Amino acid sequence: MAKEVEVFIKLQVKGGQANPAPPIGPALGSKGVNIMEFCKRFNAQTTEQMGKVLPVVISVYKDKTFDFIIKTPPVAVQLAEFGKTTRQKGTKTRLGGSAEPNRKKVASVTWEQVRTIAEIKMPDLNCFTIEAAMKMVAGSARSMGYTVTGQAPWEN
Repeated sequence: MAKEVEVFIKLQVKGGQANPAPPIGPALGSKGVNIMEFCKRFNAQTTEQMGKVLPVVISVYKDKTFDFIIKTPPVAVQLAEFGKTTRQKGTKTRLGGSAEPNRKKVASVTWEQVRTIAEIKMPDLNCFTIEAAMKMVAGSARSMGYTVTGQAPWEN
C-alpha cells in the first residue's frame, strides 16, 4: 500500500551545497523531517551540478519519511549565465535581468542559446514541441530585458 503524503515542500537549493541553514532547515524542521539526511542525499545526487540553482520538490509522508524530485535549473538562471549579466543587490553581485525590461535592454541571446535552454528545460515544461519550448524561453528572456538576436527557426 502506498504511503500517505502529508505535505509537499518546494525549495530552490544550489547543487551540492545543501546545509541545515535557512531556508532548508526551517522548512524541513517544522515538518519533522530529518534535515541532515535530506542534505546528505541531495548533495550526493547533485555533485555534478555543483553551484547551480536547482528546484526540488520534497514529498513528506505521514511517518516523517520523505522522497524528493530534483528539477532542471530555472530558465532565468540559465539565461543569466548565457547573457552574463549581473546586478547589484546590497553588497552582493547577482545574476539577473533589467529593472525596466521594456525600456532598458541588458543583454542578448541567440536562438541557438534559446534552443539549448529549451532542450534542457523540456522535461519540466508543459509543451510538446521544441518550438513551443523555445517560445517560452524567448518570452522569459524578453521579460528579463534580453533581446533575442537572429531570426526564429520557424519563420524561415
